[in-house]
Amino acid sequence: MENPGLTVHGQAAPFSTALRSLVNNSRYSDVCFVVGQERQEVFAHRCLLACRCNFFQRLLGAEPGPGVPSPVVLSTVPAEAFLAVLEFLYTNSVKLHRYSVLEVLTAAVEYGLEELRELCLEFVGKVLDVELVCEALQVAVTFGLGPLQERCIAFIEVHSQEALRTRGFLELSATALLPVLRSDKLCVDEAELVKAVRSWARVGAAVLERPVAEVAAPVVRELRLALLAPAELSALEEQNRREPLIPVEQIVEAWKCHALRRGDAVRGAACRRRKGTLSRDHHRFLDLRFK
Repeated sequence: MENPGLTVHGQAAPFSTALRSLVNNSRYSDVCFVVGQERQEVFAHRCLLACRCNFFQRLLGAEPGPGVPSPVVLSTVPAEAFLAVLEFLYTNSVKLHRYSVLEVLTAAVEYGLEELRELCLEFVGKVLDVELVCEALQVAVTFGLGPLQERCIAFIEVHSQEALRTRGFLELSATALLPVLRSDKLCVDEAELVKAVRSWARVGAAVLERPVAEVAAPVVRELRLALLAPAELSALEEQNRREPLIPVEQIVEAWKCHALRRGDAVRGAACRRRKGTLSRDHHRFLDLRFK
């Protein structure tokens, strides 16, 4: 019987180092990418990309014609993130940074690189902070990354006031903002949350060139106006006349809760206290409390 032989392995580090030297190296390169808004040229090797990633196998499947092949344009991925993807494909390892990991994660998801995606998710979990959390939440919602979304929501619940002041919060989509506003565990008072949503809607209105109330419409129902004291609700009503944000009928529902002195006068969670809700005299009439 023939001896099947034995697979032996050399040292991994020199092999990885040698392959890393080929990343964005024009020598022996047979494909050039034009990457990002800056249109940076990045050099690579077809056979390596094709055997490591189905996305590139499909993208580079056609045989290059005679002469110098045309560059492959990938305008949506930043150059630094694309180089990180190449580093992973060439060496099966990658150096991640807090400031660019979400862009690498986005590329990993779009290119179907599951192992790189998991490495990015693990790294995000380690470096998640107030400045990063809303951006991470947006990526999680966009690509359906459930565990990351849950982790971001849990972080925002603990660090609510700080997170609401970040640029990332102002840039959230309505779809990403909704699960935040639906949480009972936010450590912020409702008056502050109303201000934060108004600021968010103003930014969206400026970017989209739409009315503030129209931008706010998908999320504003999650504000619990019945938690506000009568004086606060009156001030909000007056501000709402000058700058419409909240539907009039929603404010009327909150006044109804005050008039009837019953939490069940308002539908759903609209009068349920959050973890950070400051106590007000009328709260003793509310049936639904934060637990």
